[in-house]
Amino acid sequence: MAVGGGKVFVSAEDRIVVADTTGKLTGTITGLSGALGLAASPDGTRLYAALSGSNEVAEINTASLDITRRIALTAYPCPSNLSLASDRLWVGYGCPHTYGGGVLGLDLSAATAEPVAFGPNMNRAPIVAAAGDTLVFGDPGVAPTDLLVYDVSSTTPTQRGVIDGGVQDLSFVNDLAITPDGSMVISSFGSPYHYDAWDTGSLAKVRTYGQEPSPSGYALGVAISADGAHVAGGRNGGSMDIAVFDMATAAKTYTNTGPLGDLVGGSLAFSGADLFGVLREWRDGKIHLWRSQGASLKASTLTLTTPGDSVISKPLTMTGRLTLADESAPGPLPLVVTRRPQYGSPVSLPGVTTAADGTFTITDIPSAYGGTTYDVRWDGDSVFRGSAASAFTWTRYAASLTLIGPAKGVVGKPLQLQGVLDTNSETIPGGISISVQRTLTGRDGTVTTTTLPAVTPGSDGSFGFTDTPDAAGRYAYTVRWEDTDYEPAQADHSVAVRRGHG
Repeated sequence: MAVGGGKVFVSAEDRIVVADTTGKLTGTITGLSGALGLAASPDGTRLYAALSGSNEVAEINTASLDITRRIALTAYPCPSNLSLASDRLWVGYGCPHTYGGGVLGLDLSAATAEPVAFGPNMNRAPIVAAAGDTLVFGDPGVAPTDLLVYDVSSTTPTQRGVIDGGVQDLSFVNDLAITPDGSMVISSFGSPYHYDAWDTGSLAKVRTYGQEPSPSGYALGVAISADGAHVAGGRNGGSMDIAVFDMATAAKTYTNTGPLGDLVGGSLAFSGADLFGVLREWRDGKIHLWRSQGASLKASTLTLTTPGDSVISKPLTMTGRLTLADESAPGPLPLVVTRRPQYGSPVSLPGVTTAADGTFTITDIPSAYGGTTYDVRWDGDSVFRGSAASAFTWTRYAASLTLIGPAKGVVGKPLQLQGVLDTNSETIPGGISISVQRTLTGRDGTVTTTTLPAVTPGSDGSFGFTDTPDAAGRYAYTVRWEDTDYEPAQADHSVAVRRGHG
């Protein structure tokens, strides 16, 4: 895969598939045989493709997608891997298991680019990485794998040294990425299960990315962002497929797991702040372009909290917060809010804006019974990656109780109390009961609570009950109704009871 000219290019045997930088497929380059390695020019105007089937390198205009020239490599079979540094294209060639592979250079500024081969024979086409005055390559067909480092500042490459795969326990190189100035190369090997940074001058290992206590998959791909500040690594067989690390500190800043299939080896590439990869389905081998938006940006986090159950036609207030990775105050930022009912289509709600400290409030009036999920999203900016949060609420029907009766009573004489259960035009469920509780506060301050027989409302919700007080004091009657489909309802009524005369 390669990125250039505002496009993403993926080789696919007899063609190169073209997408824009949002991942939308926009075209195809055909007439190719065995398209494998790709490399884009720094200005994005040209794309180079290794054609292992026809033993050529094709130069392609990235604007028109026309093939502008073909460079024959008849004596160098199976060109497979490319790396471009200025006007010099480095080609790893060689068919598998022939020990006829190697590296050659092409001066693209020449009217006729003549291949210049050098270095030892290899089992198959080596993985190559070049930038500045440095070229690094390794044979993916042998283990342990040595990395050969060359100075290419002059016409004839000069070997600078070898990173010994046996000493370093490096088994089968899968990918290499080199910093823009050529001072450091990042390696991705089948083993060890991480990514190592090597100084191309001293040949010493200076840093390790993604080293974990328990290996989490084979390291298959590595890429460096255009500004040299971020390293991306891709694995298979683990809990995550890609991770992004801070180049200088090796701190992990982003992870993502592929939605299907395995990551194709060597298929990682940055496009601005985004990271692209290619996934292959396990079932049928179909390949997919995978975009991780804002992978190299700083993180942000959204939270959203509901108060619990909600009620139809009653305001629901939710709170949340946007937090930035550097703990700076976000200030006023727009958020997108969506309501997703259990039954029905999603509804876009009026957007909200964060306060200076990142807090925000969302108010909605639910209109349907059942489960409802609220989504809130911040799209991010040029510094911080966007984030999203969701919260669930169960929306019940509205319900209320009223209770009326006399304000005063006499010991020994019945008190008549009446009430109504209102379900806001919903049919009163049959066979329900409303609990009744009496609390007596005597003149001496003694409090006695008694549960009275429950009452059953009529079809219109009305109900009544009688109670005969046997002592003077303040009587507080409480009626309650609870049902999973309705909001809890309660009503109270107080009666002052005195002793009678005569």
